[in-house]
Amino acid sequence: MSSPAAPSVLDLAPVIPVVVLDDVEDAVPLARALVAGGLPAIEVTLRTPAAPAAIRAIAEAVPEAVVGAGTVLGPDNVREAVEAGARFLVSPGWTDTLLEAMRASGVPFLPGVSTTSEVVALLERGVREMKFFPAEAAGGTAYLKSLASPLPQARFCPTGGVSAANAGSYLALPNVACVGGTWMLPGDALAAKDWNRVEALAAQAATAGR
Repeated sequence: MSSPAAPSVLDLAPVIPVVVLDDVEDAVPLARALVAGGLPAIEVTLRTPAAPAAIRAIAEAVPEAVVGAGTVLGPDNVREAVEAGARFLVSPGWTDTLLEAMRASGVPFLPGVSTTSEVVALLERGVREMKFFPAEAAGGTAYLKSLASPLPQARFCPTGGVSAANAGSYLALPNVACVGGTWMLPGDALAAKDWNRVEALAAQAATAGR
């Protein structure tokens, strides 16, 4: 991402689980299940009041996880996430204000893009690794494939509509390093706190594209 000293989050695993947590108590067992299944990079979205505490709990109790914050929308989110222990940041889109806040944070980040012009604008600013969102709605694999030749320096993590059924198609593209998704986190399994099922689904997801 943008910190040259840090290994790219894009290269940790083929799939980054996108986690929405309402109960902080679920954070640690969920993270342990995902790591055990082979998915160490975990994006906890800042969509719920529990998110910062969940990030902090995972960072403190599951050191083998690389926990990050998603749905980062502004400098306050950046500060809150990093203070909680987030090791990477993901945004659905970007502005110069948000980009500078993420860059100043010192942790790797993935700004969101959905158009060619946004990609070119980030490349101008020295950012080569991006989230492509909402992936399916924005054109899916066909769109990303069309960007590979004119913009080969850009690498993407498509998120939004990515599933077990189409993850392999995304990962087969030369400019896609990993994908983000929720299919290994079915609502009924989370409600039942069935961490064994989450681990099994994570293990299946970890083989995507292979």
